[in-house]
Amino acid sequence: MDQFSNHPLYHRHNIDSAMNSLWAFYKKKFLPLFIMSFVMSLVMQYASNLVNIKELSAITDPMLLLEKIKGFLIPILVISLINLLFTTILQYYIIFNPLDNENTVLISIVKSLKYFIPYLIIMVLLAFAGTIAIILGIFVLIIGAFFAMLYVVTLYLFILPIMMVEGINIGSTISRTIKLTHKNFWSNIGWVSVFIIIMLVISVILSGIILLPFTGNFIKTIVNPDDASKLVDVTTKPLFIILSAIVSALTLPVIPIFACILYFHGKAGEEQIQIIPTVDTENNRVRVEDLYAKPYSDDHPDNPEKKG
Repeated sequence: MDQFSNHPLYHRHNIDSAMNSLWAFYKKKFLPLFIMSFVMSLVMQYASNLVNIKELSAITDPMLLLEKIKGFLIPILVISLINLLFTTILQYYIIFNPLDNENTVLISIVKSLKYFIPYLIIMVLLAFAGTIAIILGIFVLIIGAFFAMLYVVTLYLFILPIMMVEGINIGSTISRTIKLTHKNFWSNIGWVSVFIIIMLVISVILSGIILLPFTGNFIKTIVNPDDASKLVDVTTKPLFIILSAIVSALTLPVIPIFACILYFHGKAGEEQIQIIPTVDTENNRVRVEDLYAKPYSDDHPDNPEKKG
């Protein structure tokens, strides 16, 4: 056991206790997480303006469209780097702030920078491997591609928590990511599937709410498809940008929190298995029950089966 065993997310979970822990942590740290995510969302919205979607939507020639997209590679790269940087900061805060209140937002920004380059390298490798996996999955019909995407997302969620808890070593991080992903493979895939479905439902509901002030624009587009270009103008309005940033700020922190739960669940399971068995001195043999962690009592606060 180490200092991370005192982290509020460090438990053996079932799916119910995992979601309960996620919600409890989210509520407790809501304000700083929301502020960081809101700033991130505003920066991302501004950076996204570097890509002229309206110009792209007006192009009908596929070859010309491809050329235009190539011209936007640098802005897209900038947006991706900003996203990874903010993700690193959020993950650092979620892991280390509960252990020491001195790890404020500003401290987290500074200390998380050392993880950024190794994280970027691993993400490039993951993007390459993930693309191959998804392409191969397509050959096994849509189900294969969907499963490949789930697998890649599961790997992705483990990366930063492992790097921040176990050390900045690219090779070790990759091997540990694969090991923990495969250790409880079907459980991990199942949890990630449930998490993605919940996030999609919440995102659709929140997106529908922020679009209410612009309902007239969408109705006009449906009635007259030629006005589709006007729909793009809606996304550049200050009100839309602010509302979109608020929605993103509400949902973004959930991802690194869930990543911590997934990682700490696997790590806690490893430490339970490593308990040293005792010897039955009377019969001079190891008891089978000593190979397993003792179960929580019904009223133990960390019991995942305890009903809240």
